[in-house]
Amino acid sequence: MLRTPPPTQSAKAPSRMSSHELRRYDLLLAGLDLLDQAIAVFDATPKLVTWNKAMLRLLDFPESMVRVGTPFEEFVRFNAERGEYGEGELEKLVSERMAAARAFLPHYAERKRPNGKILAIRGVPIPNLGFVSLWTDITEQRRAEEVIHQQNLELEARVKARTQELENANARLAHANAEIDEIAGALRHSEEKLKTIIDSIPALIAYVDRNEIYQFANRGYAEWFGLSKEAIVGRTIESVFGPELYPVVRQRLAVVDRGERVSYEYARKLANGRTVHARSVIVPEMSAQGEVLGYFVLSTDITEQKASQAALIQAQKMEAVGQLTGGLAHDFNNLLTIIIGNLAALQSQMPPGTHGEHLDPALHAARRGAELIKRLLTFSRGQALEPRAVEVGALVQDMAQLLARSLTENVRLHTQAPPAPLHAFVDAHQLENALLNLALNARDAMPDGGDLTIAIGERHLDEGPAALAELPPGDYVQIDVTDTGSGIAPELLPRLFEPFFTTKPFGRGSGLGLAMVYGFVRQSGGNIRIRSTPGKGTTVTFVLPRAEAPAAVAESGTAPLVSAGRSVSGPVLLVEDEPEVRRVIRLQLTALGYTVIEAADGVEAWLLLEAVSDIAILVTDTIMPGGIGGRELVTRTRALRPDMPILMITGYASDNALAGTAELDVPVLRKPFDQATLAAALDELLEHPGTAAVQREEAPDR
Repeated sequence: MLRTPPPTQSAKAPSRMSSHELRRYDLLLAGLDLLDQAIAVFDATPKLVTWNKAMLRLLDFPESMVRVGTPFEEFVRFNAERGEYGEGELEKLVSERMAAARAFLPHYAERKRPNGKILAIRGVPIPNLGFVSLWTDITEQRRAEEVIHQQNLELEARVKARTQELENANARLAHANAEIDEIAGALRHSEEKLKTIIDSIPALIAYVDRNEIYQFANRGYAEWFGLSKEAIVGRTIESVFGPELYPVVRQRLAVVDRGERVSYEYARKLANGRTVHARSVIVPEMSAQGEVLGYFVLSTDITEQKASQAALIQAQKMEAVGQLTGGLAHDFNNLLTIIIGNLAALQSQMPPGTHGEHLDPALHAARRGAELIKRLLTFSRGQALEPRAVEVGALVQDMAQLLARSLTENVRLHTQAPPAPLHAFVDAHQLENALLNLALNARDAMPDGGDLTIAIGERHLDEGPAALAELPPGDYVQIDVTDTGSGIAPELLPRLFEPFFTTKPFGRGSGLGLAMVYGFVRQSGGNIRIRSTPGKGTTVTFVLPRAEAPAAVAESGTAPLVSAGRSVSGPVLLVEDEPEVRRVIRLQLTALGYTVIEAADGVEAWLLLEAVSDIAILVTDTIMPGGIGGRELVTRTRALRPDMPILMITGYASDNALAGTAELDVPVLRKPFDQATLAAALDELLEHPGTAAVQREEAPDR
């Protein structure tokens, strides 16, 4: 139980208090020992006034130290000496915490103890009296039920002992009326203090009698149901929980009626439509004859915990899909390299106008496939972005005409630009794609017309909101895309960012739009959320890191010169493990005038490099079987022939596949590519053999 200063030898229990009042007082004291949270009350001195047993268990204080009147500084010094506050000068650590205690303000913090446990520490001031400190072990929340069960076994014995003490005191103090009045006043004052303490505790506590009528509830419990403490006392459980939730509670009470304690979770919807979640523990109050006299209730608001769990599950799902997408990209890129290369070669060999109606659509479809893979890789964080400082307002204004053409005539487009230019650090092309995707989704949600609004503003995220959004605190650019369409059902909102999930009819959408917008925003260092009300419309809000305006660059009137092609003194060594891909690239190289030697893997290529001294250029795949991969082949080649130009090609997009290429200073060309792209890459390589600027795609740093 909570400890209170013992009465003097001559003190007597208050005979003028009714047994009901005494029982309520004792229940208040006993109920606090059911908590698995540590509680201590300090007066304004500050010195220890009262505490519960969990304080000793959670904080490992010696029992000899925990006594009425122990100065707060003793606990601080004890903790500092055993390393609770980390390293530092002992006196400084003590003085800092004492200064904070004397200027006490409500606070919340978490501390990892040397024994590995993490404690949530909450401090609540008691006006003009002192303060309450509450410690919660958040490493083993599931042990709360076991702790309450153990404490409940001691509850009846403690109540009996306390009752007997009071009865004996009443007998001894029957003739001391003056002292009785004094003690009764002290008890009333103590009860008021306990009520204040219980109301200050961030937990939901109540007591219900055998007839399911509330006899007590602290402020937190009453406010959870939108009631006052006075209004909830005397009401039934059914009237408080409502007809929908009462059967759930009644089912648990049936178990408690057998003398067992029960733990369960439930959710309820508030008047504003928000759903909140709670975890409750019900412990029976047992009589000496084994009958249930009532129920102790301890509840905890777990709404934020549920939201965090849902966010974690969603992030894991998105990560898994991203990894799958990145792995498949290599095979698709190789296939598209073969298709595009062969179609382009066939097109170049056919007379003008011959079979163009067949070749042109096929080439166009293959290139669309390549673009789709690139967009999928952006979602999976496998495709590197090219971020820069982009003025978002100007970009949206420039897109307005394109967006207007993409919308139906009865959809009205509105843009709200900020008064001053706002720059975001983002890939401009991908931002345009994201806005176009969102605009098309909004159009489809308004088949009968409506309003589409794109609003741009600045947003500063402090530590709290930033943590919820999984972003670092700082300045961001916020973009809101709002429509007045049909809206989205609440149960579908958690799935909107899943690839291939769509609410549109079959054939009307691939389900990739929002997934790729999500991947782009997260890869850019931002976050995104969707709010929607069925029948009223949807708002998609995302934030992007804010950037400083770029320095003005003087325009040059001279266009850059384009090299007309170069000749080399020896053959090109082409290393590619896929035969069909190797054939396509060989045809492209020979069409460009290069002599080509082929190798199917790194081992064969290394033998050729050692044997053929006049190889002029090395073009090698990145990932190959056989023991010598692309990076090792480049390293060996650099050691053998330091000046040889080297171009790496890859169909992969993951960071692991390209790891180490930056240190090699080798340009990387991504599949699929056509003959013109290959020619430009080789031309740039021969123009600047010591740089890696050709289609280099660095891994994102966020």
